Parts: sequence; C-alpha cells; structure tokens
Amino acid sequence: MKIKVLIPVYNDWQSVFKLIEEINNLSITSDFQISIIIVNDNSNHDRLDEEKEFENIQSIKILNMKKNQGHSRCIATGLKYIFEKEDFDYVIPMDGDGEDRPIEIKKFLAQIQSPNEQSIVGERVKRSENLIFKVCYQLHKLITITFTGKSIKFGNFTCLSKITVKKMVNEKATWNSFSGSLRKIEDKLIPIHSTRGIRYFGPSKMSFYNLIKHSLSIISVFRKTFLIRSALFVILYILLIKSNASIITAIPLFFLFIAVYIISNLSLRENMEEFKNCLSQINDIDNIK
Repeated sequence: MKIKVLIPVYNDWQSVFKLIEEINNLSITSDFQISIIIVNDNSNHDRLDEEKEFENIQSIKILNMKKNQGHSRCIATGLKYIFEKEDFDYVIPMDGDGEDRPIEIKKFLAQIQSPNEQSIVGERVKRSENLIFKVCYQLHKLITITFTGKSIKFGNFTCLSKITVKKMVNEKATWNSFSGSLRKIEDKLIPIHSTRGIRYFGPSKMSFYNLIKHSLSIISVFRKTFLIRSALFVILYILLIKSNASIITAIPLFFLFIAVYIISNLSLRENMEEFKNCLSQINDIDNIK
C-alpha cells in the first residue's frame, strides 16, 4: 500500500530532515511503501546540503513554491499535487518540526484495513505547550463546538484515504482551513490518541495571534451556522441583561461582533479558482531520492 507523507516547511530544514530520518527508522513492514512530499513555502534560505541515505523511504520530492502562501495552503497544494500526479492509497499530512511525532505514523498504519476506507485523525490527548496556551486551546475547542456544533479535536496530523483526498481537493474550504474542511466533508473519522511532541529545534511558531487566526479560520468554514447561532446568542443575551445593561455587560457582544467581522473576512479566503490553479505556483520540483 502506497503512503505519501506530506510535510509543509518554511525555513526549518534542519527539523524536516531530522523528521525524515526518524520516519526512515520506524521499521515499517513491507506492506507499506512510504514516500515523502515536502512543500517548500518559498523559504528564504538554503536547505541543508548534507546527503543521507534513507533506505526505507521510497522517494522524496520537494515542491518549491514561487511565493510564500502559508501553512494551510501548502497542505492544500500538496494534496492537489498528490491527487493529480501521484499513485497513492493514503496521505499523511504532518508538521515537520517534531510536534507531530513520527512514531504515531505506525498507529495510523495499524488502523488501515484496505485502500479507500475511512480516514483517521490524531486527537490530542496530551500537549507539550505552556499552561496559558493549553487553556486557550481548550477555549478554542469550546467556542468552536458552541457556535458551529462541530467538535474538532485534531489538526493537520491525519491519515487521509484517497476518497477523502478527492473530496478535499474539490472543497473550496480546504484552501482556507485544513481541519475545518476535513470535518465539513467527513462526519465519520477514526480517532487515535495523539500526544503533542516537542519541537526538534527552536521555540514553537504557533503564537497567540496565530492560534486565534487558526481558531477563527476553522469557524469560518461553518459561517452560516456560526451566524445563526450568534444571532440567537445576541437575542438571548439581550433579554438576559436588559434590566442590568451597562458597558461591562455589553463586552461579550462587542467581542462577538468583532469575531463576526473577522470570520466574514476569513471566509473570503475560500477561493476555488486559486485552489484549482495552485499547482501553477510550483516553481520547480527537486527529486532528492
């Protein structure tokens, strides 16, 4: 069975090659052929020149993008490239910095029964970030399920069947939010427990700002449900506070209106025309194995 591991990277080549080395050392059975597709998000410094033998990996390709387009869109581009250009059964998108632990690839493979079965997601049961980040992440999950009705406990680290990849490349939301799009198109996903790893090198690049943007991008995929539930919340909240209305009690409404504005703008990122033509943004392809 042919497995493609999809890794977006921007200026973190040392981590990516360490990740590939760890994947190579997983001792995966011969039932699976592992290949690597790296999407280089227009990194502004050269990658490592050292050559290594990865005897347990079938092939390694680097798609060099013409311009920086962001993590989510690199994954979307990689999915489209694999679907249109590669022979595969499953795709495993994962971060290249070590926070998605390569050892858990074996958990995904253990769940695969045959080609084109259900897709698998890594649900976080333990995280490695500080307490503030963990609290914000739990708040993000609570807000998401409250205003969209969707429970999303997974990120990019998944194992997608060919059928799911086909749906993803035909869904405009994929150009905006990977996990939001996956939840939109697939109700039945097989969960496995996943522990967030520690970065190989340097601090995490997921800042507080990026966490908020990530959270609101997911919600924007379900904007119709969000707007309806927001309207109901406003009505109920006004009825609740009408006898004690003040600037302080109006603060939740103020933040909700800001969220509505931001989410409405983020939803404009769902540009199917750009998504369809994203392969034209590949400058060249390096076959390093």
